[in-house]
Amino acid sequence: MSGTNVTAIERLIDILEAFQANQRPLSLTDLAETVNIPKSTCHAIVTTLTARGYLYSLTRPRALYPTKRLYDVARDIYEKDPFIERATPLLEQLRDASRETVILGKRQGDTVVYLQVIEGLHSIRYSARPGDIKPLTSSSIGKALLGSLKEAELRGWLENRPLANITEATIADPQALIDDILQSRRAGYFVTRGENVDDVWALATFISLHGETLAVAVAGSRHRMEGKLGEYAKLLVATCSLLSRQLAQ
Repeated sequence: MSGTNVTAIERLIDILEAFQANQRPLSLTDLAETVNIPKSTCHAIVTTLTARGYLYSLTRPRALYPTKRLYDVARDIYEKDPFIERATPLLEQLRDASRETVILGKRQGDTVVYLQVIEGLHSIRYSARPGDIKPLTSSSIGKALLGSLKEAELRGWLENRPLANITEATIADPQALIDDILQSRRAGYFVTRGENVDDVWALATFISLHGETLAVAVAGSRHRMEGKLGEYAKLLVATCSLLSRQLAQ
């Protein structure tokens, strides 16, 4: 795919996310300024979206807004996801038992992509969204996915790889990270202690299904998580065991 096509796709996504962020009709000028693209380019994209039924125009004020078609397409795609629909009830049960945010994620290249997020029940909680991209080396899901690798593969992947200091607590030394992951694998779950988000602790474990490796995490504020890691680890491992059996059917 050419760079021009990639740029066009990025601009299309930016336009859709501009509507999400503003939550109101936007004029062509508003869109172009928000997305920071030439007005002529913006006009070409919205003309195509309007012609395909994804946007409609208002006369007063002269503005644009997405139709329900965008929602229907996204819903139909989402409902046929091979994992989410069947996994969500068990993830919700884990959230209810822990009262903390529960996340299902998968490796995407050298990062983690969140596939499902069930937000915690506390007023102050870890918040995220499906589609969020997180580091593979400093998130609990990332550690769990790295922990699913054979030791030689893990060492080979981390060899000479620079590790970013996301927070002051991030493990930025490759050998220290390998030691942490191998120790966590023996324990059966993987923990981050403010390594990706300050004051957020999380624990995760991985499951393998039909050739795919996924990971589930429980994440919350340090003051609640610190004293309950053992309790939440038991809930997490039990949930993932049920999830593996259910999704394998």
